[in-house]
Amino acid sequence: MPTASTINPTRKGTLYRGREGMWAWVAHRVTGVLVFFFLFTHVLDTALVRVSPDAYNAVMDHYKTPFVNLMEIGLIAAVLYHALNGIRVMLVDFWSQGTRYQRQMLYGMMVLFVALMIPTTYYGMRETVLELLGSV
Repeated sequence: MPTASTINPTRKGTLYRGREGMWAWVAHRVTGVLVFFFLFTHVLDTALVRVSPDAYNAVMDHYKTPFVNLMEIGLIAAVLYHALNGIRVMLVDFWSQGTRYQRQMLYGMMVLFVALMIPTTYYGMRETVLELLGSV
């Protein structure tokens, strides 16, 4: 069986080079799993209100912590990345020029992701940071 170096002597390692596309694929799968687990947890904690309203209120009080606020920002980042990359994947699949421009679309998607996450993080964490610093 030929190896990557015998097919193309200038290339080392495996046939799959693991460039941007691979990392976008991995991040898409990871964010999908994270969003799934959030939805599962959300259904469980919301169902708790029918079992015991006091227990539900206790859980909601635990959700008002700085750590959970940081996790919420992570959730927003996961949903946003998954959505933007999903649009990119659809363009690659259904646009005749998609494969030609997939790398440029990935970079454009990442610029849009960062541009949207900067204000989201600022406004999402502002109250928590002010509370921790004692300004509120």
